[in-house]
Amino acid sequence: MKASTILQALQRLGELAQAEEIKLEISIYGGTAFLLAYNSREGTKDIDAILKPKGEGERLARQVARELGLPEDWINADVVQFISPKIEAKRRLAEIEEATGLIVHVPTAEYLLAMKAMACRRPIAGYRGDIDDLAFLIRKMKIRSLEQIQQVIDRFYPDDIIPKQDQTLLQSLIDESHA
Repeated sequence: MKASTILQALQRLGELAQAEEIKLEISIYGGTAFLLAYNSREGTKDIDAILKPKGEGERLARQVARELGLPEDWINADVVQFISPKIEAKRRLAEIEEATGLIVHVPTAEYLLAMKAMACRRPIAGYRGDIDDLAFLIRKMKIRSLEQIQQVIDRFYPDDIIPKQDQTLLQSLIDESHA
């Protein structure tokens, strides 16, 4: 999904919520957060998000999918399994709120780094993985060591450490960002 498609779908979701007088909040994660908050990528396959109120939001999202010809899971809460047990820092996207009528939250760069570093998914056919997002965050946050990444992880996932198999990859991304 390109930014224009995402914004069109969110705008329609907001219109439907307003028509039913539902105050709909959406917390956006993953690729869409990178696309909308940082403009660091061109698209994403879906929107990883948590809607509040959940039931009404999901019902309206299904209607948007039908109206716009989007896949039924164009917006989904699969990300909930990766949400930190700690209270996360979020910021609101006022420009998108104005355009859509939704209350839109995205996690901070620190939170996204912790999530992406713990997942550290490699590219496979048709899927970019987390490498580009991690490289972007490492540059943006001026990360210089694995220890700094671990400190960020500790804030949100205090019982987790960077898996050994991911340390080499993360170190290479750090090295590339300072080359």
